Amino acid sequence: MTIEKLSPKQKLTMNWWSSPEYSECDAIICDGAVRSGKTLSMSLGFVFWACTNFKGGAFAVCGKTVTSLRRNVITPMIPMLKEYGFFCIEKVSRNYIDITFIGKTNRFYLFGGRDESSASLIQGITLSGVFLDEVALMPKSFVEQALARCSVNGSKMWFNCNPDNPSHWFYNEWIKKSKQKNALYIHFTMDDNPSLSDKLKDRYKRLYSGAFYERFVLGRWTASEGIVYPMFSREKHVYSGNVECEKFIISCDYGTVNPASFGLWGLCSDVWHRISEYYYSSKKEGISRTDEEHYSALECLAQDRNISKIIVDPSASSFIECIRRHGKFRVVKADNDVVKGIRQVGNALKDGKLRFNENCRDIIREFSLYRWNDKSGIDVPIKENDHAMDDMRYFVADLVKSCGNDSFFAMSVTR
Repeated sequence: MTIEKLSPKQKLTMNWWSSPEYSECDAIICDGAVRSGKTLSMSLGFVFWACTNFKGGAFAVCGKTVTSLRRNVITPMIPMLKEYGFFCIEKVSRNYIDITFIGKTNRFYLFGGRDESSASLIQGITLSGVFLDEVALMPKSFVEQALARCSVNGSKMWFNCNPDNPSHWFYNEWIKKSKQKNALYIHFTMDDNPSLSDKLKDRYKRLYSGAFYERFVLGRWTASEGIVYPMFSREKHVYSGNVECEKFIISCDYGTVNPASFGLWGLCSDVWHRISEYYYSSKKEGISRTDEEHYSALECLAQDRNISKIIVDPSASSFIECIRRHGKFRVVKADNDVVKGIRQVGNALKDGKLRFNENCRDIIREFSLYRWNDKSGIDVPIKENDHAMDDMRYFVADLVKSCGNDSFFAMSVTR
C-alpha cells in the first residue's frame, strides 16, 4: 500500500536530507509517543536517502532484536517500497536485504542490539549509514560501535525511540546535545500521525498510566517513581467467593533463600482470576524447602484441575527440571524483561483483565509495597516485596507473547 497522507513532521523525517536547511546535518533523531508515525516515515526516508545517494553501499538497520526489527520495521516497509518502484531481495537466513532503485543496488544488513555482547556483531563492517530503531533500548556500547562503522563520505545516522528515564544516556548525550552533534531533532505526538483515528488515540490514552502514560502517550522523558501499580484497587480488582473457570495456568517465582510464590490463575468471562496462591518464606518459617517439597505444594495448588502450563522463573533451572521429571505438567520458561512486563501488567490491571481472590493475601499485600527505586536513575523496582509481583508478571508476559501482541486486549482468546 502507498501512504495517502503525511503530516508535516513525517514529510520532514522522510526528506530532511534533501532539504537546503537540514541537508548538512549528520544525523536525525525522532522521539515521542507510540503510534505517532515516526518509525514508518523514518524507515522509508532512510531507504530513499540511501538509494538516492549511494550505489553498492552497505547500510545497517538495527533494532533491539532482529525478530522485533523484522516485525516493527522490515515487514511493513518492504510492501511500501515495492509500491514506490523499489526491488527488494531479502536473504532471511543471512539477515540482509538487497534493494534496487533506478539501477542502483545497495545492501541493508539487519542487526540486533540486545545487550553488551551485541557490539561484536557489527564490529569490522564499513557502513554508509545506520538506522537505529528503538535506540533507547540498546546498550551504549552497541550504538557507539554502530556509529563508528559509518566511515564513508556522506554517511548519516538515523535514530528513533520512545522516551525513557530522563537519566538515560541517549537522552543526555544525543537529544539534549542535538545541536552540538549536528543532528536534526524532531519530537512526535500522536497527532502527527494522520492515519491514527481519534478512537485509537483514546484507546492508548486509556491503556497506559503513570510514567508509561507520560512517555508513550504524551511523549515525555520522565522518571518512574512511587508505587509500581497505582491503578490497582481493592474495589475493582479483589473479589470473594468462587468463579467457574474454563482454563487454568500456574505461574511461579521460585526461591530457596528468598520467598517462593506460585499463583493459580483461571479464565472466566474474558478475565483472568488469581484463584489461589502458595507463598513460602524460608526466612519467616526458619527452614528451607527442597525442589520436591515445592513441587508437592505445586500439586496441592493445582489439585485435580487441568493445568494448561506452568510458567516458571527462567533462572530456576533445578525446579524446572524437577517439574519436567515428574511428567505431569507442561512447563515453560518465563520472559523476565522486568520493565516491559511491568508495563504489560499495568495495562492488564487498567483494562480490568486481572482479578484477585481475597484469600490471595500475599499478592494483595505486595501491591501496596512494591515501589520504584527512584534513586537508581534507571527504571528498576526495589527488590523487596516482589515475589508475587514477579510470578504475576511472568504470567501476563507469557499471555502477551502467546497472543503475539503487546497489549492485553485479546488475551482471553488464547485457549
